[in-house]
This record gives sequence, structure tokens and C-alpha cells, in this order.
Amino acid sequence: MKRIVIFASGSGTNAENLIKFFHNRENASVIQVLTNNPHAKVLDRAKKLKVSALSFNKIALTETDDILNLLITSQPDLIILAGFLWMFPKKILNKFPNKVINIHPALLPKYGGKGMYGMKVHEAIVANKETETGITIHYVNEHYDEGAIIFQSKCAVLDTDSVQDVADKIHKLEMEHFPEVVDKLLNK
Repeated sequence: MKRIVIFASGSGTNAENLIKFFHNRENASVIQVLTNNPHAKVLDRAKKLKVSALSFNKIALTETDDILNLLITSQPDLIILAGFLWMFPKKILNKFPNKVINIHPALLPKYGGKGMYGMKVHEAIVANKETETGITIHYVNEHYDEGAIIFQSKCAVLDTDSVQDVADKIHKLEMEHFPEVVDKLLNK
């Protein structure tokens, strides 16, 4: 059984989707959700779905080995960043090479980097009158949104689309593709 740990900072819709997708699967399951936000809705979602969840602070992630040691104990086959907004520490990346992935709400390398997340990405896409956008699932390295691309899916951006319309299209792509891509990665 492959083990998945999810890091999230907010609502947790991608985390919930992944938990439900792998629930009762024989090949993999989400064993834990970790968040840097003690008020994140992802904690409630995980609890409701009976998945261990806890919050931590920056010291536990970057200045001590608390989170690293927790991961070593958990032995995840894949670590998924699903709306996790902090830079992921190099010490964890080194311990889990090619086992940390992220989902980004744009077609990288466009609209990536520090400060480009969530609605900020969609606002920039609409403001720049892009004709398409999409999602990128990629490996995580020591730079924001610069790891090797695993998968991309596109959708059109219409002249009449609002920022919320774009967000809704991206959310639909995430819900449709993220679990399937994770499943394929785990079965390589």
C-alpha cells in the first residue's frame, strides 16, 4: 500500500478530492494532512474523512527537524503540495527526492513564482487577456514552481470570462485530473 501525505494551507478541496479518490483503494491511501494554518478548512475536511491532520508553525518546518522527522516516521511514497503556500525546505526535498509534487493553477512557466497563487494567478490571466490557461502538476525543487513538469491540462479563457469564471474552470481541471495523475505516479 502506497502512502500519501498532503500539505495544504487553505480550504483543502484538492486534499478532500484526493482523500476520497484513494479511500478504499488497494494500491494507495492518504495517511496524513499537514497544514501551516491552524484555522485552515482542510483540517475539518480531513477530520470529517477520518484522516490524521495537524498544523505546524514555520519553526517546526524550517528551523527544527520536527516535520522532517514526522515524515521519516510516516514513510510517504508521495508528498503532495495542494495549495501549500510556503517554500518547501531543501532538507525534506533531499530526504525524499522525486517524491514531492505540487499542483499550480496556471500553465507553467507562465504565472508561477513567489506570490503567484490562487486568485492572484487568475486575476493576472484575465488582466493580461490570455486566451488559455490550465493546471500544471510538477515536481517540487528549491525554487517556486520551477520543478520538472509532470502533467498539464488546458482550458480556454473567453473575453467574457470573469476572474471567478477562470477559477471555476481551473477547479474543474484540478478535480478531474489531479487524482488520476497521482495514481499514475504511484504506479510507475
